[in-house]
Amino acid sequence: MFIDEVKISVQSGHGGAGCVSFRREKYIPRGGPDGGDGGKGGDVVVEVCGSISTLLDLRQRPHLKAGRGGHGMGKDRHGAGGKNLRIPVPPGTVIKDAETGEILADLTEPGESVVLLKGGRGGQGNARFATSTNKAPKFAQPGEPGEERTLKLELKLLADVGLFGFPSVGKSSFITRISAARPKIADYPFTTLTPHLGVVLYKNYRSFVVADIPGLIEGAHQGAGLGHRFLKHVERTRLLLHILDLSWMPERDPIREYEALNRELRLFDEELARKPQIVVVNKIDLPHVRDNLLSVAPYFEKSGIRIHPVSSVTGEGVPDLLDAIAERLWGAHEDR
Repeated sequence: MFIDEVKISVQSGHGGAGCVSFRREKYIPRGGPDGGDGGKGGDVVVEVCGSISTLLDLRQRPHLKAGRGGHGMGKDRHGAGGKNLRIPVPPGTVIKDAETGEILADLTEPGESVVLLKGGRGGQGNARFATSTNKAPKFAQPGEPGEERTLKLELKLLADVGLFGFPSVGKSSFITRISAARPKIADYPFTTLTPHLGVVLYKNYRSFVVADIPGLIEGAHQGAGLGHRFLKHVERTRLLLHILDLSWMPERDPIREYEALNRELRLFDEELARKPQIVVVNKIDLPHVRDNLLSVAPYFEKSGIRIHPVSSVTGEGVPDLLDAIAERLWGAHEDR
């Protein structure tokens, strides 16, 4: 199950208490204080693990706590440090304070880690407080309490190319054609409810990652149709493929849909709206789509936008489109 948002409560470990103890051995009168220090509580550490791709495990464990520091003991023995709580997350995880919305960390690289909460400091034993005027202190420090916080974790997929468009325009069929990804495909709206990643093998052993984003609708920037959850996944992409479906004309106006979704991008995030786009007309294998293409082409020509007609069923136009994607990503496509 793909889970891209989760809220968890975490707590670092309490520090161990210092010990009140006196050295008592035969033939050693007034041996003096020998109480050891308490151990430090465990930290809360979040680290990126490249082998996981969802936050599902954390949804099943919403309350997490680091280890407590051990108490000090006699004979100047210090308590053991508490075990750190290490929380593995997939690449692309953003960590926020659930109450304030403050971004605490944005983790993208495998092996990257951040200490979010420090464990409590251990208390000092009575041996630390011996002075020339108080050679037998009968007190020690308690350990400091750990920190506690509620976190919101959001996963934003890391992909080079993001596919977006209205529901049922053929995004899932397209990513199935160009990669090994196998999202659910059916002839009804909102077939895809979670994003999918596909790796496209290009020429000369180069590759790029494509994210199939579930269909967007008007009002997505306000959360309509789970728009907030879907739009965040295209924030990290370098290039957007705007998929249009002309097979519904005249019941649906593809130009109005094109303008509407670009408006949603702009309202959600101005930076997102400025990302480079390639406009793709899918289902070109259908005769009436070829005819409809002639009626919408002038609009895009006037705007200086090149249309890439493709068929996810037959593969027509797909090689040329991959070349265009490669040129945008790397500066020029490779024929060798």
